[in-house]
Amino acid sequence: MEQVYLDHNATTPTDPEVVEAMLPYLTGSFGNASSVHQFGRDAKVALENAREQVAAVIKCRPAELYFTSGGTESDNIAILGTAYQYRKVKNHLIIGATEHHAVLEPAEHLKSREGFDLDILPVDNEGRIVPDSLTDRITDNTSVVSVMLANNETGTVQDIEPLARITHQYDALFHTDAVQAIGKIDVDVAALDVDLLSLTAHKIYGPKGVGALFIRQGVKIAPLFYGGGHEKRRRPGTENVAGAVGLARTLEIAQKRLQDDYSRMSELAEYFIDGVMGKIPDVHFNGSRQHRIPSTVSLSFEGIEGESTVLSLDIKHIAASSGSACTSGVTEPSHVLMAMDVPPILGQGAVRFSLGRSTTREQLDYVLTELPPIVEHLRSMSPIYKSIKQ
Repeated sequence: MEQVYLDHNATTPTDPEVVEAMLPYLTGSFGNASSVHQFGRDAKVALENAREQVAAVIKCRPAELYFTSGGTESDNIAILGTAYQYRKVKNHLIIGATEHHAVLEPAEHLKSREGFDLDILPVDNEGRIVPDSLTDRITDNTSVVSVMLANNETGTVQDIEPLARITHQYDALFHTDAVQAIGKIDVDVAALDVDLLSLTAHKIYGPKGVGALFIRQGVKIAPLFYGGGHEKRRRPGTENVAGAVGLARTLEIAQKRLQDDYSRMSELAEYFIDGVMGKIPDVHFNGSRQHRIPSTVSLSFEGIEGESTVLSLDIKHIAASSGSACTSGVTEPSHVLMAMDVPPILGQGAVRFSLGRSTTREQLDYVLTELPPIVEHLRSMSPIYKSIKQ
């Protein structure tokens, strides 16, 4: 069996059609979009066309879309930029307990280094936020609330619109990290009622190093960087024209495939979950079976370490993850699973399988053949598992 790649939430291969769309702006049409000569004007046209294409997907105005280097930068600009902009009148932020570290760490920085007040919204055992928990914490001093649309570890999808509605009642801004949602479910900034939204290309078969941030018209953001008038001074630096073109083409392809990919991923994921639970005892599903991105499957194998399972799978040419790629190598239980009240012994045994366009049932059958003996072998050496079963 050739390599089986089940880590699409970490990154994806770039679609050949996307590479083809980008190539002209890496070779012949290589101009700087800020230059006034023909090379620059050609690049500027490509950049603005890409902006219009991306804006059309998330249903915003092109002028509300700013290109960045990816989801992490977009999240940082959204959290830090709004906090700094309004700090003289408001210094309280609220974030979800299961946010990506690109949101968690800027928020913690604002609390520990800048004197901001920070509240964390709890989640239920499926990873979902109850709107009343936001009502209990939000105040007139709140400047921004950030809750991710789809979780990167469990795939759990939040009901964003009621949270945004509550936020706006207090004249605060609402940001959502849509990095794992864009291209997999419909993302409409008007329907979600958000003020800021982060996205990236490389999770959906686009190039690494390019993303975007939606900033609703009228929202003010303090710049984090200085050095030029690019992106209306909200994100200075020479624009990645080829990357922007690649992002636009990526989203165009994803939108055309959206329904078919969703149906196919749902069928494959359910087949895989049922197969694992039917072959291996003491396996626990993490997240929501109903409200989730279907291609994300988080399973905890009781009594063994997730990292050990991942390494053993790698020997069999199967790529999976024990959680977010941004925390690879960390042996502590995931903060996402801890927030969901998953017991530590199960949290440490979690493995994330994220399916993609190349995933086949034959590949999953291979995993279902190789995974049970791996788990059995690791459990045979585990004093924790033995003590549980005594």
